[in-house]
Amino acid sequence: MENFNEYHLNPAEFPFLQTFQDNWLVIRDEFTHFINNVSSEEIKFTYEVLGPKSKTIKTKGNSKYSAFGILFQGLFIEEYIKLHHIEYPDYGTNDASAKALELREKYFPNLAKVIEKVNFSNDDIIRNAYFGTFHPGLDIKLHVNYNPHMNRGYLGLIVPEGDVAMKICHEQLYWHEGEFLILDHSYPHCPHNYTNYERTVLVVDFFKPDKPRAEVVQFEQEQVAQRMQDNLYSLGVFGKSDKAKEEDFIKYGLAHQLEWDKAL
Repeated sequence: MENFNEYHLNPAEFPFLQTFQDNWLVIRDEFTHFINNVSSEEIKFTYEVLGPKSKTIKTKGNSKYSAFGILFQGLFIEEYIKLHHIEYPDYGTNDASAKALELREKYFPNLAKVIEKVNFSNDDIIRNAYFGTFHPGLDIKLHVNYNPHMNRGYLGLIVPEGDVAMKICHEQLYWHEGEFLILDHSYPHCPHNYTNYERTVLVVDFFKPDKPRAEVVQFEQEQVAQRMQDNLYSLGVFGKSDKAKEEDFIKYGLAHQLEWDKAL
């Protein structure tokens, strides 16, 4: 029987996530169809525009992490781009928004429907939804995601056998296909993929249901405004507060990571 605690949370406590879990194969099929059929122009746009960028979280060596999604801070990506007037090196705001909508409707209609269904019935509780892929050899430096208003769910889509795991505090946790791993990311954590295969999950960030909604909405607005000011391409997901304290590296036996300095 799995043990849960203050940072490793029981998915059964969040029944609104069941709709994602019930549709995990459909969501995975959309992801694999996209990867197998996307054009070179579309994939370039996807990782340049639909993927949140971090200036703070570091990795070891040249190991890679890639991410892209369709929902950020409760808005579909095309709406988020327009709201924040995001300009890209190769795309203006309106062009980027139009292309993002086109890609979302072309490749991820079912994921969008799941998000809309859950948010319609739960007062827009889902805030971010994006695919995260760990490439072979990935080792991410200990960090925190200072999101006291949210929890983070990982829905396993493609999970190879072997040592691909999340270290959080003194525990090592694992993803499983078709199941959610739910964490409070305010605690120090560092994932890795020591296999020869890619691992992909759907990251689903959601408001903590036990906190007053007006309070978490206000916190999100203030936090996102600061993160977007610091890094327009973070899409409000990452920020300067992601850094772990030096004493945490020592506390959790990860002092060797202090030398890692390659941006995610």
